[in-house]
Amino acid sequence: MKNNNFISSFKFAVEGIIHAGRGERNFRFHLFAAIIVLVAGIFSQVSLIEWMILILCISVMLSLELINSAIERVVDLASPEIHDFAKQAKDMSAAAVLVFACASAIIGILIFLPKWMEIFN
Repeated sequence: MKNNNFISSFKFAVEGIIHAGRGERNFRFHLFAAIIVLVAGIFSQVSLIEWMILILCISVMLSLELINSAIERVVDLASPEIHDFAKQAKDMSAAAVLVFACASAIIGILIFLPKWMEIFN
């Protein structure tokens, strides 16, 4: 019985990813950006450590976007009417995504820019 619950939890998680992929424009954007980063990593021949950093950035970015979407749904369900605290909660969860997206972009620049400068010089 416990094994079925364990397998079911993976099934629910996959359903969440599929739902986000179908219904969340920002999740699709981050997924597309992740694919570009992975392709760039292959062509730029990033090191093992750089791969680990890139994969960590991608996975945290997608996870934050999923959490942000979940928070938005819960807030909308709990507070269907407009409320300052509801807006603040949604704005703060979106801000968490923005902060990490900016950090990830800087990390990407630090990893890729030297490699591309070497290629083009």
